[in-house]
Amino acid sequence: MAASRAWLLSMPLRAGGLSLPWSVHLPLLTPCCSRPSIRRFSSYHRILQMIAFGIASRVRPLHLLVATSGGYVGYCQYHKYKLRELEHSGIEDLVQKSLASEWQVGLYKTIPTRLLSRAWGRLNQVELPTWMRKPVYNLYIWTFGVNMKEAAVEDLQHYRNLSEFFRRKLKPQARPVSNSHCVISPSDGKILHFGRVKNCEVEQVKGVTYSLETFLGPQTWSENLEISNSKSETTFQDHLVTREGNDLYHCVIYLAPGDYHCFHSPADWRVAHRRHFPGSLMSVNPGVARWIKELFCHNERVVLAGDWTHGFFSLTAVGATNVGSIRIYFDNDLHTNSPRYMKGSYNDFSFVTNNNEGGITMRKGEHLGEFNLGSTIVLIFEAPKDFTFSLKPGQKIRFGEALGSI
Repeated sequence: MAASRAWLLSMPLRAGGLSLPWSVHLPLLTPCCSRPSIRRFSSYHRILQMIAFGIASRVRPLHLLVATSGGYVGYCQYHKYKLRELEHSGIEDLVQKSLASEWQVGLYKTIPTRLLSRAWGRLNQVELPTWMRKPVYNLYIWTFGVNMKEAAVEDLQHYRNLSEFFRRKLKPQARPVSNSHCVISPSDGKILHFGRVKNCEVEQVKGVTYSLETFLGPQTWSENLEISNSKSETTFQDHLVTREGNDLYHCVIYLAPGDYHCFHSPADWRVAHRRHFPGSLMSVNPGVARWIKELFCHNERVVLAGDWTHGFFSLTAVGATNVGSIRIYFDNDLHTNSPRYMKGSYNDFSFVTNNNEGGITMRKGEHLGEFNLGSTIVLIFEAPKDFTFSLKPGQKIRFGEALGSI
């Protein structure tokens, strides 16, 4: 009998993927009256810890990323469905009045979106086996409605990884640039809002605004532009308008994950200054933009400021979840979503003083930069009061099509 009992105690018990000796569980098998309650609780606690450790040891980063991306795809599909339902029912304006509270925004910002976006970027650069490329890319094409007939290379096996597929080039004739309008769309996307800037507030979507000064940052870069600091007016907006009889205009373009991810110069202009804001990487899809006030001010963004024939001109590329990488082709010193930069700060770079030139001259339609997935571009520029947009809110637009003209 003693030998049988010794053999029994030597047999392992599997719990949570781990082999645990019976001696650990023996206190649980003896009568309660034969041990103190504290000892019983300690045994339970020790077993739960070992089970949890066994489960955690089996979790892999790849599994976590696949689950996160799958959840994101599912959320996008659900959001599209709910948005269509609201548009059909005519109660979309009611949703716009429901804004997130400070604690909700704070809770959202605690999600490590920067870390997840860096991990997602690493995953996107992993080369896929040839046999896996078509199924993976076809799933993405079906989910986000990608038009591969416009791609310069339609063969899916040509793209070695997801990053190359996201940054695919288009056929030259796929996006003709409008020559009859002074401002064109810098990218494919959806028009969220446009119009005149009023009271130093810019609308990200209808009825939801953000501060112009918070978005662009203080005017420490004004020495590189024709911006006067000697005006009697004290508002931030007044200082950006450099010429009498002009107004300040804005346009917000949302790039969905299925859109063409490169962006181009929207006009003939000169880039004099770059300002990089490290920040959060919250989603910028229209549903979240209606929910979080000053969403674009919370997120990481790159502001390119300069001037054109009518005065001040700026283009801002706003980052989002899984879009920590914002690349500007002529700016090799720019590194977005880097752990060395802290939220709440900004870093400047002058293309005038560092290059000893007049800045970077861009021509309308010229390649300017790219996102790693899809995000938002905000144009803020000065123009005469007879400038008119040729747009409708919510319309789909493609790179090269007209935004407006004088």
